[in-house]
Amino acid sequence: LRLMQQRYGIGEAKITLTKRVPFGAGLGGGSADASFTLKALNEMFNLGLSDEVLAGYASKLGADCPFFIYNRPMLATGIGTELSPIELSLEGYKIEWVKPNVHVSTADAYRHVKPKQPAFDLRELPNIPIAEWKNCLVNDFEESVFAQFPLIADVKQRLYNAGALYASMSGSGSSVFGIFTEKPILPTYPDCEAQFVMQLP
Repeated sequence: LRLMQQRYGIGEAKITLTKRVPFGAGLGGGSADASFTLKALNEMFNLGLSDEVLAGYASKLGADCPFFIYNRPMLATGIGTELSPIELSLEGYKIEWVKPNVHVSTADAYRHVKPKQPAFDLRELPNIPIAEWKNCLVNDFEESVFAQFPLIADVKQRLYNAGALYASMSGSGSSVFGIFTEKPILPTYPDCEAQFVMQLP
């Protein structure tokens, strides 16, 4: 709000945030909140700003904020602010998302991660069957985070055991997701804070 006031002299706005995304889940909840606030202010005050302009402002708030301005599949490079569209559809698949009852410090995760050069061009990902993603698509945060929090690695394995085509930690953790062709039948995890199944349209 202050950023847009400085740029465009807009008035005050009363903002109420109802938080449903757990903190420390690696889902970009806070970044999405910031980006959608920019989009809401753009609409409320009839500023007429394009997504490209809003993404520029979003990048001043956080490296992953511009992604949520576009809110569609994108390939992010650089520090995450250089975005290009990617034709990726998960239509008809089911996503099981689990949040273990541990907190991963984002600062610590970035401090210990050792980024690796992908073995293949990520722009080719839509052409690779999802069942083969586990052989080529790796979250580099997992190595150091799993060593510190074995429970997260265990949850990922449980998703594979339940039939996930692909499973991965989300961002810097601690949540883990699995992609399924059928709605998975999974037990309630007593050592996890939250879980849900989402069917994509």
